[in-house]
Amino acid sequence: MNHRELTLEILKDQVERCVLCDLSKSRINAVPGNGNTTDKVMIIGEAPGKNEDKNGVPFIGSAGKILDKALQEGGLARNDVYITNVVKCRPPHNRVPTDNEIQICTSSYLKNEINLIAPKIICILGATALKSLLGYDHMGKYRGKIIDIVPHRYFITYHPAATIYNAKLKQVFFEDMSKLARIVKGNKNTMDRYF
Repeated sequence: MNHRELTLEILKDQVERCVLCDLSKSRINAVPGNGNTTDKVMIIGEAPGKNEDKNGVPFIGSAGKILDKALQEGGLARNDVYITNVVKCRPPHNRVPTDNEIQICTSSYLKNEINLIAPKIICILGATALKSLLGYDHMGKYRGKIIDIVPHRYFITYHPAATIYNAKLKQVFFEDMSKLARIVKGNKNTMDRYF
């Protein structure tokens, strides 16, 4: 199937039926991305957790509630963004996805999601997504920064799950999401000015 024939609905169906790696054997539901595709803001996390696996929807557990609150405090709503993960199935016991799982999901699904949505900005949540998408280690070095790698622009911050037990990280995460929201929610030309 060439790129012009692929749609997000077809991709969602492919994700839900995927058996390309062993995560398909332990999942309840695969979790395709969802949300707003017209405002061109994409948020990418690591992998589904327990609640996401149960319901087939990304970021609806504890980390999702933090993300929603951070977006809201910054002036964005969840339906202003498209949310997805690097890996579409929950790794057992919420372990970090393996390199093989990441490679399969990224090449089969995530790259296609990005191409179909053509986001003006991609917000990367956490070290696993940062390494998967950009090949970078050391989250602290890139956190809060915008990185241009043609043809995309990336905004880097912590994963909201990392903030659950660390009040300092939570404050930083909320500040980062407010920064992202300011860029996105300014007048219609704001994003073009920043980028």
